[in-house]
Amino acid sequence: MKQELTPYLDYGIERIVELCGIPSPTGYTRKVEERVSAILTGLGFAPEYSVKRSVRCRLGGSGSPLVLAAHLDTLGAMVRAIKPNARLRIAKIGGYPENYIENENCVVHTRSGREFTGRFLLDKPAVHVNKDVGSAKRDDSTIELVLDEKVHKVDEVKALGISPGDYVSFDPRTIVTPTGYIKSRHLDDKASSGLLLALAKYVREKEPALGREIWLLFTNYEEVGHGGAAGLPEHTAEMLAVDMGAIGDDLGTDEHCVSICAKDSKGPYDHRITGRLADLAESLKLRYAVDIYPFYSSDTGAALSAGWDIRHSLLGPGIQASHGYERAHRDGLANTLALLAGYMELGPEG
Repeated sequence: MKQELTPYLDYGIERIVELCGIPSPTGYTRKVEERVSAILTGLGFAPEYSVKRSVRCRLGGSGSPLVLAAHLDTLGAMVRAIKPNARLRIAKIGGYPENYIENENCVVHTRSGREFTGRFLLDKPAVHVNKDVGSAKRDDSTIELVLDEKVHKVDEVKALGISPGDYVSFDPRTIVTPTGYIKSRHLDDKASSGLLLALAKYVREKEPALGREIWLLFTNYEEVGHGGAAGLPEHTAEMLAVDMGAIGDDLGTDEHCVSICAKDSKGPYDHRITGRLADLAESLKLRYAVDIYPFYSSDTGAALSAGWDIRHSLLGPGIQASHGYERAHRDGLANTLALLAGYMELGPEG
């Protein structure tokens, strides 16, 4: 199966690179929603928007709907205040330590549609002047957004049209190496979003036998906890979050694996489905790991908290340095795509 999926993996990696280049911090996702909808429409499907603009799309099949969900929103920031020195104080969108954005380039998106580049710096960043640069604390009071504009006072920043509430996106710095690594911000969850688009192309062109009704769901508020709380198709029986596989500590996952999560910070995933995924990965001879993610939650957890009566599970490619400058590998993406393609052909869990 993996060899048959190779052209679709190539297509998926192209979509990953494309999606990483579209700024989409949570709440500022209109452009990426429209692009995903256009891609699905171009493949011959009929995607639709939920009220809060999750993109959902029926791929085909019948009976006992299975939803495969990835999220389009990413980490980001919002302008909190303009400081007297004309630098910006930010409020984080999503969870990450400030050192993960220090010295990174960014873009401020104003309400009027203008964009201004800048970068994040420690408030006293020069090692030739400040001896405590290495030990200084990093938080929202010391990490500043420095605009690439000749501004020195608050009024000069306001004159640009920048104000509190404006969104800030991070430069993804996406690179695909000759050795198969993809380095970028926002592989959480642009990697799995690209794979779901590849899966849609595979279904359209190869017409595999689907074991039940299959839906794709691209959510837009996952990073703040309620992406999957609404927008699922009526009568959804099972939801599989397709998100990043966490790497580190005593976990078995790496960038070459498809990772299957047995438990996260909200509790266990469905035991039967976790086992079913592992058994399928074994039978397909995929490189995989079953792991516990101690500081993690997913769209399926949001759906359950919202009262959806569904069976739930989670898988995704192993991603290094989660919520930082992340890295995946073609192998892990291939194993994830193969497991998804195989799982679509299974009937519902009894």
